[in-house]
Amino acid sequence: MTLRATLLAATALATLPLLAHAEMTFSPIPVSTTDEMKRSIVTSDSVTIDGAETTIGYHIIARSGDTIGSGTFAMLTDKDGNPVKGESEYGSPDADFTSFLPRGDKLYSITHFESRPAAMYISTVAQDADGNLTYTDTKPIDFSAVGGLWVPCAGSVTPWSTHLGSEEYPADARAHFEATALDQIDDYDYPMAAYFGVDPATMTLDEFRAVYNPYRYGFPVEVAVTDAGEATPTKHYSMGRVAVELANVMPDQRTAYISDDGTNVGLFRYVADTAGDLTAGQLYAAKWVQTSDAGAGSATIEWVDLGHADDATIGTAIAAKTTFADIFDVADMNADGTCPEGFLSSNAEGRAECLAIKAGMEAVASRLETRRVASMLGATTEFRKMEGNVYNPDRNSLYLAMSEVSKAMTDNDDLDLGGRNDVRVSKNSCGAVYELPLDANYVATSMTGVISGMPKEYLAGDQYEGNTCDVDGIANPDNITYIPGQNLLVIGEDTGSGHQNDVIWAMNTDTGALTRIMSSPYGAEMTSVDWYPDVNGHAYLTTVIQHPYGESDEEKAMSEDDKRAYVGYIGPFPVAMK
Repeated sequence: MTLRATLLAATALATLPLLAHAEMTFSPIPVSTTDEMKRSIVTSDSVTIDGAETTIGYHIIARSGDTIGSGTFAMLTDKDGNPVKGESEYGSPDADFTSFLPRGDKLYSITHFESRPAAMYISTVAQDADGNLTYTDTKPIDFSAVGGLWVPCAGSVTPWSTHLGSEEYPADARAHFEATALDQIDDYDYPMAAYFGVDPATMTLDEFRAVYNPYRYGFPVEVAVTDAGEATPTKHYSMGRVAVELANVMPDQRTAYISDDGTNVGLFRYVADTAGDLTAGQLYAAKWVQTSDAGAGSATIEWVDLGHADDATIGTAIAAKTTFADIFDVADMNADGTCPEGFLSSNAEGRAECLAIKAGMEAVASRLETRRVASMLGATTEFRKMEGNVYNPDRNSLYLAMSEVSKAMTDNDDLDLGGRNDVRVSKNSCGAVYELPLDANYVATSMTGVISGMPKEYLAGDQYEGNTCDVDGIANPDNITYIPGQNLLVIGEDTGSGHQNDVIWAMNTDTGALTRIMSSPYGAEMTSVDWYPDVNGHAYLTTVIQHPYGESDEEKAMSEDDKRAYVGYIGPFPVAMK
């Protein structure tokens, strides 16, 4: 059997319910309490499967700035392939989702970098008899045909074995249109000008506008790879423009759940016209109908139809340089929080607005201003820091991480103005993970918090001083994955003060019991947790350590080398399937 056939067969089996797997347990690791531990990668050293213990560990495949073959991993480039100065002399420290993609008898890996401008690198992977993986060459993927790549965060592998990336935190197109001076535009957007050869430090507003179109960014990004290792990216405009954390395709190969990161964000469901083809489809936005405020809250989920669109039509509108004013009329909100006749309210961009879609622009509005339109039509745009989502085939449900439960998720917050105040739960700065049961058509019907972080104050002199979330619970959950047949949800953290050292946990979904299985160096984020059940007889849990010393404790780095990202995996594991 070819490598591709092996992985595809394993993926198909992993989507079937109630598989007979061996029981898997990780050896736990302690909380990092010493300076040495806090500078280190600490990982479970063994896993027990059906009573048999196997030695595992964390294996580094690459770090930012590594020379691999003729390429330099993580170096950022402009539209012409010239180097762009990154956040480090080693290129981007912001490695994020990393995929393994079989093609014929070869194995490739794609890593994307959460930068502005961003990058994706494709690498050829060698696997030895013991399952150890090595990159043998690497090169950047050319995004010039789609205007470059913007802040890719999490991602997934589609059932047809393509890399499905993301573009997070797209710019507010209204602010861009209305600006009369460059300083009226968020400077977070400025670095993208370098992709087009414009110096962000000296550019004028006109120079920035000439190269930067906010409607080019904020979409799921699919990358297909040939047997020869040539990669072609496609931005799926028909799936909508939000702060895409990731799009995750269900086993029907048509339904995708799109999580939206930030403040006043929504949850979206896309249904493709054709299985295995994300170029055209129907888009829906979730409405939270609260049933309980206990813990992180519970709700039934209704779905608001945002209509049908295809990539080609929306791509044409982007190429025509459609602006916010081409899409919407705007009115002032009444003193009582209502909108004038003919206008609908939105709270989707952190401000209350009264908007009306111009005639003939309905489809374009739904895909270029997806969150605004969802809010206008009554969907819930009150979520805060919505992160990863993953499918559980054993229960036919979806898990969804919320890094914080705060702001408009609480009752009568200022950010509710213009919205519906659908979510009314208690603030929890340590975050939560929700479970969403799915019906036979993979439609989520409800949403309930299943595990929450626990805010806690540690007194001065305590060994855990500096942590603001209980060290024996999760803090700010971000990327998540599921190990089918094992009842194990794997939770990666992106936390600042919650935990001084970010952690990966294995949670038993039957009991809620947590096992700490990996801890990162100071100031890092644990990204790209993803389970590969069978790659030529070995299983892997991918993990990426993003921006060490970059989110906190910056002064503790002893050199620039300390700040380089790590791309690697926990394992190898024996294949657990009986």
